Amino acid sequence: MDQEKKKLTLAKSVTLILISITIAVGGQILLKIGMDRIGAIDLRGLGSVITLFAGVIRSPLVLVGLFMYVISAGLWLIVLSSVDLSFAYPFIGLTYVFVLFLSRFVLKEDVNPIRWAGAAIITIGVIVLSRG
Repeated sequence: MDQEKKKLTLAKSVTLILISITIAVGGQILLKIGMDRIGAIDLRGLGSVITLFAGVIRSPLVLVGLFMYVISAGLWLIVLSSVDLSFAYPFIGLTYVFVLFLSRFVLKEDVNPIRWAGAAIITIGVIVLSRG
């Protein structure tokens, strides 16, 4: 089985992982922008759930964000068919780093120094794990 798993080169595997992560992060940003436009949802009753569902299906940003998650998941499945999970999964940590950058520079959110330090630690961790 290990022989069959090694269908992608290391460079192709890492590239697909990073593309999958980037698409997922882009989807997350679109979901956030779309939900900000819909507004806060109070889920105290069935009417709120219907309001949420109606807002989601009428929001192109939310729908595109969800579609991006599907594409990302498809790419992730390709990755998992070719590399060890213990190699691929640590890269998921980079989603936190990418979201942090986009939250700060696209969404204009305040990001405190502790979060930046955490992002640096995550990045170092991914580098260490990917070399092992």
